[in-house]
Amino acid sequence: MAGKQSEKKYLDPALPLEERVECLVSQMTLREKVAQTQHVAPPIPRLDIPKYHWWNECLHGVARAGNATVFPQAIGMAASFDEDLMHRVADAISDEARAKYHQALKLGELRQYFGLTHWTPNVNIFRDPRWGRGQETYGEDPFLTSRMGVAFCKGLQGEDQHYLKVVATPKHYAVHSGPESLRHEFDAVASPRDMRETYLPAFEACVKEANAWSVMGAYNRTNGEPCCASPTLLQKILREEWGFEGYVVSDCGGISDLHKNHQVTSSPAESAALAVKEGCDLNCGGVYYPSLVEAVEQNLISEEEIDTALRRLFTARLKLGMFDPPESVPYASIPPDKVRCEKHVNLARRMAQESIVLLKNVNNSLPLKKDLAQVTVAGPNAHNDVALLANYAGSSPGIVTPFEGILNSVSVGTQVFYQKGCHLYHDEPVDATERADHMVKPDALVAVLGNTTELEGEEGAGALSDGGGDRLQIGLPGRQLEFLKLLYEHKGQAPLILVVMGGSPIDLSEAEPYADAILFAWYPGEQGGRAIADVIFGDYNPSGRLPVTFVRSLDQLPPFTDYSMEGRTYRFMKEPPAYRFGFGLSYTSFSYNELRIEGESFTTNDLQDNRTIKVSVNVTNTGDRDGDEVVQLYLSDVVASVPVPRHHLEGFRRVHLKAGESRTVSFHLNAEQFACYDEQGSAFLEAGTFRISVGGGQPDDPQAGAVTTESRMVV
Repeated sequence: MAGKQSEKKYLDPALPLEERVECLVSQMTLREKVAQTQHVAPPIPRLDIPKYHWWNECLHGVARAGNATVFPQAIGMAASFDEDLMHRVADAISDEARAKYHQALKLGELRQYFGLTHWTPNVNIFRDPRWGRGQETYGEDPFLTSRMGVAFCKGLQGEDQHYLKVVATPKHYAVHSGPESLRHEFDAVASPRDMRETYLPAFEACVKEANAWSVMGAYNRTNGEPCCASPTLLQKILREEWGFEGYVVSDCGGISDLHKNHQVTSSPAESAALAVKEGCDLNCGGVYYPSLVEAVEQNLISEEEIDTALRRLFTARLKLGMFDPPESVPYASIPPDKVRCEKHVNLARRMAQESIVLLKNVNNSLPLKKDLAQVTVAGPNAHNDVALLANYAGSSPGIVTPFEGILNSVSVGTQVFYQKGCHLYHDEPVDATERADHMVKPDALVAVLGNTTELEGEEGAGALSDGGGDRLQIGLPGRQLEFLKLLYEHKGQAPLILVVMGGSPIDLSEAEPYADAILFAWYPGEQGGRAIADVIFGDYNPSGRLPVTFVRSLDQLPPFTDYSMEGRTYRFMKEPPAYRFGFGLSYTSFSYNELRIEGESFTTNDLQDNRTIKVSVNVTNTGDRDGDEVVQLYLSDVVASVPVPRHHLEGFRRVHLKAGESRTVSFHLNAEQFACYDEQGSAFLEAGTFRISVGGGQPDDPQAGAVTTESRMVV
């Protein structure tokens, strides 16, 4: 008996982690090891290893596992420009994930979507509005994506010194943003400069700052190498350069692409061997890693190389406390009533409030009064649960649509009419007579239009677009514009408020003249209807900012398949867009003055120079309403020796100011933020003039109130 106990010393939490892992892996047969490299890992009873489903999702709440708080979609959370709130949301999500995991264990065998290894966040760069999965990202800017990604990963994984709360998995590493229809065969070609300046920073931040314990590879190739078997991405950069210690998981079904579509191998055995050798430790989807047994027999891979993958996988499971007594794991005591508790539901409402972007407000049409005699709420998304949820969503019994939110906000004497008005996307006639019956002398009309995940999303996820999930056009779908014009004809003197829902930029150029005010609400989650009503009636002063550029038309963009950053996003696009990255209006106004810089140079060309430059500015709420301002700092290298962005975000801070209140907001810039990149993608500092701009938006936005200064930096 004593001998058997010593064989299972990996169950002793007092022993060093590495010793426990080595003891466990050393006792497994080759077939047992190979079986553990699949996302459905079978039990090994003789070693007291239970079955485990690695695949779980929590993009904006625990997904696909029953009751859970549904927060706004990722792109909406990015519009909050609020790192602290993002961290609190992720902490709430991981609370619910832990509670659901332990409750599922009590009910018997652990099922898929109840595990602790979550494949999120998506920190790909949203470089083109056509991409259906752009909604899953934090937008187009590497700095914003990095900060929100780090906050989310930290919130998920917790702060315990010994245990992970859950595992965060930044994806899809590394250059991946459509087209969806080509993702299994496409080669995303990006220059070394674009790789380092745009596509890699968010992944690096999540790995080095947040210590994310997992990374998911992409389906496509990047510069000729399949991402799930790329020596450059997985070995040279991720592990050797960034010091990543966790495990890599393939995108689901991605290993089959190696031989079926990328054709870099000729069989499942070769594909599995190549992927594991290059650092992909876990196979999601398909049944390709079982062929690793055959691959060992064919000398395509050694058992020791498979052991390396096993060590990484079981290190994660041990760090999650899966083999330890529950009383020694601090997160094991999170109770079931944490799921959709009042605190989390209120947090979802707060995030939805902060995500809403006010794009237009002519003659202060908003906010509306609550004691209006009649309000008409119309449109295909006005009372549509699907428009709130987005993809990778959980299920909530407390969903509040915009119609319901407005109905619950107005006075008891107010009459509220609802009318769907037109189909979301079908080319069906709009019946003017029927619509007019409910539009007699309204005091206000609220049109809720836009997209749902029926029209944009992932390949094979039910998207109805001709682009296989991507959009081929970015205007309002179906006959929504026609319906908006009909509302305009019947509105009389009443304000017409347009609420647009969607996960990506929508061309509103034709719709804009028919709306007195425009709110972009994204896919705002289960409390979206309440948040929209809060903004419409002034209970919350809108403060969201666009995390993506809204182009005027697709003509302003390079071809979808072109991964060069030239001409893309606010950093490299020269033509004026419809709405700028970072833009958003408020019910109050803010002014900036006294921009100050302390410490104007770095004395060496060392990017690791730990000194910083302090930038401070005074911000004043000059209006008559309290509100949040999102202070944004942009940096420009005025005379660079290599191509650089026009300007780039390097700091943001959300501050709440009462009417008339002033506050000093400060940022600290490090040497890396002043770096530029040569043709080989190497970062370097050079002496020159740098322009620093701080305001409520980009320096070229006339409504941002930005103050700007130029400074000579000596290296």
